[in-house]
Amino acid sequence: MKGRDVLSLAELSAEEIVQILDLAHILKSERSQGVFRKLLENRSLAMIFQKPSTRTRVSFEVAMFQLGGHAVNLSAGELQLSRGETIEDTARALSRYVDCIMARVYSHSDIVKLAEAADIPVINGLSDQYHPCQLLADLQTIRELKGRFQGLRVAWVGDGNNVCDTLLIASAKLGMNLTVACPSRHAPLPEAVRLAKKFSKETGAETRVIDDPSRAIKNADVVVTDSFVSMGTESEAAKRRKAFIPKYQVNKALFSKATPNAIFMHCLPAHRGEEVTNEVMDGPRSVVWQEAENRLHTQKAMLCLLMLNEGELPWPPVTGPVSAKL
Repeated sequence: MKGRDVLSLAELSAEEIVQILDLAHILKSERSQGVFRKLLENRSLAMIFQKPSTRTRVSFEVAMFQLGGHAVNLSAGELQLSRGETIEDTARALSRYVDCIMARVYSHSDIVKLAEAADIPVINGLSDQYHPCQLLADLQTIRELKGRFQGLRVAWVGDGNNVCDTLLIASAKLGMNLTVACPSRHAPLPEAVRLAKKFSKETGAETRVIDDPSRAIKNADVVVTDSFVSMGTESEAAKRRKAFIPKYQVNKALFSKATPNAIFMHCLPAHRGEEVTNEVMDGPRSVVWQEAENRLHTQKAMLCLLMLNEGELPWPPVTGPVSAKL
């Protein structure tokens, strides 16, 4: 994977996704002992933020620190981008200074331009279309708690946003059956649905987009939601709340339609009382904090795989059929 870009997860094979998760498991299990403290020694990550961030900024910066590397935090207003320098020229300059770029942007086209012009790996820390970093953490959490991907029933309830778009791709690649329940005006990106249908043909996964949350959640093993008002859509807040609440709110009654051992996931930040109630968010089957922690471990793994040669990694490469790893 060295030198690759991670923009949506569509560019990664199922084997490569599992490779990230396997390494994340190793790094997580060894974190308290500091065994891998120098893996990224003398390597630097540039972090570009157009949007506010808590989990993305802290997890990437801590990941680089714990692996012996260095993270450079750059807000959009601090860069010459704010004075008219092109994204492409910024990418070319940063490529001469650092080993990897992570950018959290409003428009997905910005991250694509950055990746096309850079000579180093570029990671999408969030765009309006995709959020691969979040999905890697979600996948690690699902595997830790469910032990597999193939055949799991996953329900997404709410806005067909960037996290949903990436979940469509990831579920199809790993053989999970995903049902998205959302209002027709807030459906997932058509390109994400198309890719999910394409990858589903290879894995046998089922992908559905409907408008009935009760049908989506029925017998689900994993229930996922996100804010109804994402960054960049604040001007539509009132209309969005009217479209989603109360029908798409994950509350006790709706969550009870899932399997008895179903888990609840949310990428955070949560707007309690809107997309989810406190009863579910703080309930015994909520795994949102484990999910949040796993941002650190999966990003550590991704950074190592993108910046290190195979012989520098703390494990042998994945061999054999990917089904053995799922």
